[in-house]
Amino acid sequence: DVAVKVQRPGILGEIALDLYVLRLLTPIQTVLQNMANGQETVQEDIDVGIALVDEWGRGFVAETDYRLEAENTVDFEEAMRKRNLDAVCAPRVVEDLVRDKVLVTEWVEGTRLDRDASPDVPRLCGVAINAYLTMLLDTGVLHCDPHPGNLLRTTDGRLCILDWGMTLAVPDDLQYALLEFIAHINTEDYDEIPQDFINLGFSPEDVSLERLQSSGITEGISFAFRQLSKGGGPKKMQERVKEEFQERYGADLSDIELRDAARAEMLVRMEDQLASEGVDVKGVTNVMEEMSKRNRELFALPPYVLYVARAFSTLEGIGLSIDEDYAIVQECYPYLAGRLFTDKSPRAKAALRAMLGLSKDSDVTTDNAQMSPGLAAVKEGVNGDPANGKAKALSPKKLLELTDNFASYTAATATVDRDGAGRTAATKEFAKLLLGKEGSTLQEILVEEAAKLGDAATRSLLRQALVESALAKTIATSLRAPKDAIEKSERLAFLPEDVKKAIVDSPDFPKLVDELLHQTSEDERVLSTARELQEVLGGRFENTSLRSALAENLSDGASIIPSTPDITPGLQRIVSDADTRDFVLEQLSNVPSLGRRVGAGLFRRAAYRAMNSPVLPEDTRKQLSDVNNRLADAIEPVVTTKE
Repeated sequence: DVAVKVQRPGILGEIALDLYVLRLLTPIQTVLQNMANGQETVQEDIDVGIALVDEWGRGFVAETDYRLEAENTVDFEEAMRKRNLDAVCAPRVVEDLVRDKVLVTEWVEGTRLDRDASPDVPRLCGVAINAYLTMLLDTGVLHCDPHPGNLLRTTDGRLCILDWGMTLAVPDDLQYALLEFIAHINTEDYDEIPQDFINLGFSPEDVSLERLQSSGITEGISFAFRQLSKGGGPKKMQERVKEEFQERYGADLSDIELRDAARAEMLVRMEDQLASEGVDVKGVTNVMEEMSKRNRELFALPPYVLYVARAFSTLEGIGLSIDEDYAIVQECYPYLAGRLFTDKSPRAKAALRAMLGLSKDSDVTTDNAQMSPGLAAVKEGVNGDPANGKAKALSPKKLLELTDNFASYTAATATVDRDGAGRTAATKEFAKLLLGKEGSTLQEILVEEAAKLGDAATRSLLRQALVESALAKTIATSLRAPKDAIEKSERLAFLPEDVKKAIVDSPDFPKLVDELLHQTSEDERVLSTARELQEVLGGRFENTSLRSALAENLSDGASIIPSTPDITPGLQRIVSDADTRDFVLEQLSNVPSLGRRVGAGLFRRAAYRAMNSPVLPEDTRKQLSDVNNRLADAIEPVVTTKE
């Protein structure tokens, strides 16, 4: 069976007439709208309105090109298969029968997603979000007409997207700008939002970053996304905003009084903003009008926003019809994790490192031209982030949050999740991500952090044994005794001066060891992170039922019983699956290579520490540094790549 789409005769003429009328009416509509809002209309407002009409017109005309629609459909299907997103599809095009005004595809049996009562519809809503994010941020071709009639749940439990006539091309630079913006929203790094606005085209190119930062945009964006993250759509957002206003201005105020109070506060902030820019507020007759004028200079509305907003607002509407607390912002994070874990581009790497609490780039520029990239990474780790002077450390909470989202994304989109097939696919992808020979950004970060932990733990153990233990302190005291005696005792004055000098000037080995093994702030951060990660993971895998059962038979309780992993039914299924087990074992063959990378990292860290030691002679520092660098290069040579 096939579906045949035939173009209505004369449709292009009707579209052209409609657009012509809209272009005539747009200036009038703009003036009336601004009058209703108490704002003056300038020519730029009218130009923006007409530009929006023209952009809609481009999309409507593109929908009449059935050969282009067929090409878009085929390209989407191929892109999803290439990315192993088998839970989403498009109708197969019968290419031999495609004409300029006739499109023939296979007939798809299914039900509109918003009307289907199947229990897996919530999962398919997640699949839809992931598919659209993949289009927006990966393939670069966004389906711009996702109304409920174009999203079907097929009889085999997949999501089928219909009608590929209206699409939007998304260039690579815009994709990464959007990716960075979502990452900054996720980590609540609102200080980066002004730069994101410039990158996304929301601000004209001639607007300076400093002016945008002082505009107060950060507060507005943070408030809006805090509300969006809580879900519930416009209705619940309105309820939450009202509750916040009541808490701020008074619970006994009416809606009109709350609005007036909020407006008064906004006017005060606007006056403060104008005053900070050197404007004489007393000479401004209409503060809101002046701010509106300034906002026109600071902000713009790029045409692509129309399509993105339409697509994701439609998806949010479907989600809210199933779950009244649906939060589309939260649904974006699984895709974000999957993308950042696997994308090796510099901008994606920087976004992932920032999300994990690390500096944006491990390969920092150094003053030493002979310093290798590996040592540059060590320098940054030991000294903190040179860009802003702030210490950086891996966030275990964010790491686990992202890994959970990655598993959720893979399980939901890889296949129809029957009999645990989605979880099995997620296990394979995660094993490849962590252990695969081709590597990943996450693998690079974990290898780097493992080297940091090995270095800090080794130094801590050596310090405990050689500096802080009772035996070490006793030896240090006995070694220092002759010096102290000569310096403080008058009875030894008879010794020749050259003998005294030789004894006093001899190396203070305990002090030397103490300074060499001094625990840096980075060591403390790394060890603290390891303890935090152990606590978080322990809470997930601790077998409390076994501990409790044993405790009943022991007088001193369960505190002395070590925790044992609790093998869940899902994990048992994965382990029992021969194909998955063999795949994981195959990936484990790369563990020695990962071990070499960690070992090389340890030697490079040792080389850097030796070279910058304040207590070692220069020749010794150079020799130790050279030896450690040679060992590191022998284990894992540094490969310099040009991005």
